[in-house]
Amino acid sequence: MNSLRPRWSSRTKLAIVFSMGTLCVYLLYRFSEVLAPMILAIILAYVLSPAVSLMEVRFKLRRTLATFLVYLLVMVAIIALLVAIIPSLATQIAGLNLDLQRFLHSIETALDRSYLVAGQVVEVDALYRQLIGSLQGILEPLVGQTLGLAIGVLSSFVWVIFIFVVSFYLVKDGPKLRIWLENIVPPAYRSDYLRIREEINQIWAAFFRGQLVLALVVMLMFTVIGFILGLPFALAMAVFAGLMEFLPSVGHAIWLFVASVLAFFLSSTWLPLPNWAFMLLVIGLHLVFEQFDLNYLIPRIIGRRVHLPPLVVILGIVSGAVLAGVLGILLAAPTIASARVLGRYIYANLFDMEPFPESVAPPLPAPNPQWWRRILGKWGGKPLRSE
Repeated sequence: MNSLRPRWSSRTKLAIVFSMGTLCVYLLYRFSEVLAPMILAIILAYVLSPAVSLMEVRFKLRRTLATFLVYLLVMVAIIALLVAIIPSLATQIAGLNLDLQRFLHSIETALDRSYLVAGQVVEVDALYRQLIGSLQGILEPLVGQTLGLAIGVLSSFVWVIFIFVVSFYLVKDGPKLRIWLENIVPPAYRSDYLRIREEINQIWAAFFRGQLVLALVVMLMFTVIGFILGLPFALAMAVFAGLMEFLPSVGHAIWLFVASVLAFFLSSTWLPLPNWAFMLLVIGLHLVFEQFDLNYLIPRIIGRRVHLPPLVVILGIVSGAVLAGVLGILLAAPTIASARVLGRYIYANLFDMEPFPESVAPPLPAPNPQWWRRILGKWGGKPLRSE
């Protein structure tokens, strides 16, 4: 009977694929308000899934119970963080905002005059205001609206509950979802799918889990060093340094600029150094840390799979800001790295080349994530219990 069933023509297949693609685009547009919370839920599930798998194997728990315990620990940690650190951090951020406003006001006062250059009168204040207006016109559509969306999502109790509930079920049913997706792929392409999935998985695992550990390590280092040097608003600047680790190639420069301004205008809180000398000290130490970060921390915590040329990263960050706002900025690097993997596979098949040369072929999926082996120690490769 199966041999007598008529096969779809190429035109029919193309029409169905086009219709399904159009429907997906329409649904994304129609439910765009849910897209950002869904992405946050997927990220949260992706970050916590290895911890659930580890607890499931180590303590021989059912996956539902292991998921519940991990989420309970995360909620307790968040509450403890809010109680212990947030009040002090909020005070420092408020003080930092006031000082930056005072600094900008002093610049406006200094520039509120005319200068005679080569016989021509230069209105510095007009040039300054024109520059600020141009920058605001560029940055407001990129950051202002998306920041409002991000703050609205994070501050809304309903969306927070939605994110936690969706991510909980994604983690709990993760193995079943992976098996379901594998069965959808045609058998002839299943090995290609597994290899591409593993390579992309290593990219995102390196970015999210490794970047999270890297950010925490950098926060701790900058907190200690900031208090030792007497850097103004040491705790706020340490948190800022950790967040800047999510912006490869440009995060270090942004942090150094802000820290240099604070060091020059506010100086150290206790070191008897002139402002300019303290600024040079901050710049010198940060340049040493940057080399330590690039050559030691990042290769050992994240690896080199997400590394991209700086120009590609900068263009990706700008494009991500235009397309998806804050989330686009944060996810630019792993998205480009994943697109590179898919593009290499498509290019090889278009020109009848081998998409997985043996010399660079990634290993087949391992039973346990390699990143968690390095961070939490090795554990036995026992099969996971299914529901």
